[in-house]
Amino acid sequence: MSDNSRECAAPDQRGKGRLRHQVRSINLALQGGGAHGAFTWGVLDRLLEDERIAIEAISGTSAGAMNAVVLADGFEKGDRAGAREALHGFWKAISRTGRLSPIQRTPWDRAMGNWSLNRSPGYLLLDLLSRLASPYELNPLNLNPLKDFLAQQIDFNAVRRCCGIKLFISATNVRTGRARIFTNSELSADAIMASACLPHLFHAVEIDGEGYWDGGYMGNPALHPFIYRCATRDIVIVQINPIDAPGIPVRARDILDRLNEITFNSSLMGELRAIEFVTRQLDEGHLDPVRYKRMLIHRIDGEAELKSLDASSKLNTEWDFLQTLHGMGYRAASQWLVQHFERLGQSSTVDLRAMFA
Repeated sequence: MSDNSRECAAPDQRGKGRLRHQVRSINLALQGGGAHGAFTWGVLDRLLEDERIAIEAISGTSAGAMNAVVLADGFEKGDRAGAREALHGFWKAISRTGRLSPIQRTPWDRAMGNWSLNRSPGYLLLDLLSRLASPYELNPLNLNPLKDFLAQQIDFNAVRRCCGIKLFISATNVRTGRARIFTNSELSADAIMASACLPHLFHAVEIDGEGYWDGGYMGNPALHPFIYRCATRDIVIVQINPIDAPGIPVRARDILDRLNEITFNSSLMGELRAIEFVTRQLDEGHLDPVRYKRMLIHRIDGEAELKSLDASSKLNTEWDFLQTLHGMGYRAASQWLVQHFERLGQSSTVDLRAMFA
């Protein structure tokens, strides 16, 4: 048996003995991506539903950080069912709050079933203002209803108490340009706001005298805590920022969107390259397997479906859209479990060598 699996027994429903099934532990790496984080909600919902899966730790950034702390809050209070209920309630609350937003789809887009906000006057105004002035000029009082929303929706005392799941939340230190990883005991609404702080929209979040921006710049999400602070070798990346693009963008907005995708994937790609290098050295016998840990990499993504959604839809919080994204994530996780569950603890299901060839 692999070093990150354990056997557990379940009672036979007919009372004629006990059925044995294998529970396999994983670490989850959750990317940021605004409303597209509802795809991750769907993935988490499916994984929590499967009692063969145990979660040792979660690393998250931005929307991934929010999913992580909501899951931990619910898990602390009600185990798997509590985590699933908490995630559903959180995203439902986001949709209710979003009804008051000036950024809404146009009647034409609604009629055509287009989730984009590119024609929304509110979105276009926000996009223009964010290019002309800083958030310090546009919002000198630093009003941020999202922080109040997080404080209302998440019991951070429960998150800090949660010892069943380790959390690693990334933010980028503005002064040093380095990632800071907040763990369970350090988590608060400020820490999550720091992880989600896009500098062209929000003031830098100050914690302990340091300013922080979105964690995606230096860890989207960070993988190294799994190597040094966890026993489990399997890392399942829930990826909502596409790595590959269908072609070369030519419109100004498309160029910026693709640049953001590359930027927010760069730290992840760097860590995966380092893992691939260590794995290759272990395979070739150049490193001591006692001193160096072989990590097993897996990925659940909705790249085929998410590629059709432009960047503006990351601000679309309509319940129908969030449910659509949840369904995408749930189906992607279901398919992944069918195809790859047996390889957990045994081998990677992502070919890193081919990725970096």
